[in-house]
Amino acid sequence: MCGITGLFDTRGQRSVEHAVLERMNNAQFHRGPDEGSVHLEPGLGFGHRRLSIIDIATGQQPLFNEDGSVVVVFNGEIYNYQELIPELQAAGHRFHTKSDTEVIVHAWEQWGERCVERFRGMFAFVLWDRNRQTLFMARDRLGVKPLYYAMLDDGTLLFGSELKSLLAHGGLRRDIDPLAVEEYFALGYVAEPRTIFRQASKLPPAHSLAIRRGEPVGEPKPFWDVRFTLDSAIAIEDACAELQHRLQESVRLRLMSEVPLGAFLSGGVDSSAVVATMAGLSQDPVNTCSIAFDDPQFNESEFAQRVADRYRTNHRVETVRSDDFDLIDTLARLYDEPYADSSAIPTYRVCQLARKHVTVALSGDGGDETFGGYRRYRLHLMEERMRTALPAAIRQPVFGLLGRLYPKADWAPRVLRAKTTFEGMARTAVEAYFHSVSILRGPMRSRLFSAALRRELAGYDAREVFAHHAARAGTDDPLALIQYLDLKTYLVGDINTKVDRASMAHSLEVREPLMDHKLIEWLATLPSALKVRGQEGKFLLKKAMEPMLPADVLYRPKMGFSVPLARWFRGPLKQRVRDAVLGERLAATGWFDRDYLQHLVDAHQSGASDFSAPLWTLLMFEAFLRNVVDDMPSAGLSRPAEAAIAA
Repeated sequence: MCGITGLFDTRGQRSVEHAVLERMNNAQFHRGPDEGSVHLEPGLGFGHRRLSIIDIATGQQPLFNEDGSVVVVFNGEIYNYQELIPELQAAGHRFHTKSDTEVIVHAWEQWGERCVERFRGMFAFVLWDRNRQTLFMARDRLGVKPLYYAMLDDGTLLFGSELKSLLAHGGLRRDIDPLAVEEYFALGYVAEPRTIFRQASKLPPAHSLAIRRGEPVGEPKPFWDVRFTLDSAIAIEDACAELQHRLQESVRLRLMSEVPLGAFLSGGVDSSAVVATMAGLSQDPVNTCSIAFDDPQFNESEFAQRVADRYRTNHRVETVRSDDFDLIDTLARLYDEPYADSSAIPTYRVCQLARKHVTVALSGDGGDETFGGYRRYRLHLMEERMRTALPAAIRQPVFGLLGRLYPKADWAPRVLRAKTTFEGMARTAVEAYFHSVSILRGPMRSRLFSAALRRELAGYDAREVFAHHAARAGTDDPLALIQYLDLKTYLVGDINTKVDRASMAHSLEVREPLMDHKLIEWLATLPSALKVRGQEGKFLLKKAMEPMLPADVLYRPKMGFSVPLARWFRGPLKQRVRDAVLGERLAATGWFDRDYLQHLVDAHQSGASDFSAPLWTLLMFEAFLRNVVDDMPSAGLSRPAEAAIAA
């Protein structure tokens, strides 16, 4: 696990300044504290920060092929690299290391751009082929590993694992993209391929980009997608056995390491399934760690302890205070973009705990999306059954009117929020799902945004993100469609972003067996009834794990990794949220309606409404402005930095 960065002159071979490349590389020191190296040649600079996991002795990067004509920087793990080495050796390639990184350069020589189709793992890499005068970059299928890039006005391409490495160059403009602001306040993150800055982009998951020097830069190309065929007629007993086998294979691949390895154990189904599977594959006790909360409403550590006791793991627990809110500015600096998932706080803490004992940790991330675990899936399916029972010509005007007239009831459980149900019934399935996952829904964003920002948006609505992916889903099955949407949006933009930044802040590698693309491809052949059955989500996973996990771990209500925002904003953070939301920094943007901001703060702090999610979203946006956009001196960027490529 590492941090990669670099710059490339797409037009010629102008010299690269070593000091600038070093600055970009060291901006990501936390991603790889073990070693740091750079490579420069005319018009090209590659930087790498290394967290040594595999082939500690000889796996240094940037890494070259035999004659030095191909060089790569790589972040991630290619889990099937040992299978690829003999095949490449038989084709005449000579290996000088035992690392998965070297497989990439030889696979590129052998298969060209299609090399990525042979890799099984999590990866983001950039390579330079001097003979072909081609720069090639690629990102793994599920977007576990990040990759940012930006084209500067002078033809310089910047890239890095995190935006902070691009910002450290000094030539990237910090102009904020208003469309990204719209996406952030709808979703809590900026969706791929956009970033908060106009000039920078994220390489989308399962995409590659080839750039030939002297030629126009094209668009990224997809190399994989999941297809929900749902056409398997497998019996439930056989499906359980097959899932156990596939999960064992996925976990086994992720156990390779030359450094201490363990797992997160939250007490939920997903992490418990991973730990149970690890225990069956390991001769030694599994190292596990959990976070406990001093607030019983958010604490599920007793269930983690039951799994730990059953498998006699080396289990470590630390208690997080329910008032652990001192990470706000730290998180803003860590994520580089506005990011509004408050579970980043406990995620940061559990990574901090794990790193005290291991360098690699397996997690249960991805289980909700792939197995159908979210409660919102079941609610969406209920609404979809009602939607399909009525023609749109009747449903849309009737329920649209009811949605407008019915009073809002944020305080009530969602099943009792008739306004939300009415609003959902008036929409298409995709629009309704987008509406259900939005932090600030359309009407709220309209009231929040100033007339000036609405003019800049020019009619753009973040629901277009979902519409774009829905058009490519290839299924109209109600569950499969929203699973596909989550795999393309929430899993990548929220979950993977959260875990990557929180783990790498502590130089911890996290591996996700439930995001193995072969496992996901198989699950996509199964009927949706094997994933959500009645009111039971993750039906197949739970049935398959019944011999291995206690019933109260498998079938208790999902708790989640939450923090008490509503109480914070009426108590210890009351003044801070008021100062941030109503303060000068947000006002200076000219993007927000001051009266509506006042309403959100007053209504929440009086107890009249629960606006904790919108307020947290605003609080983190304000922290991003202060810590990333404004805080240039602390990043060494208080003045326009010298250009990294000089004519």
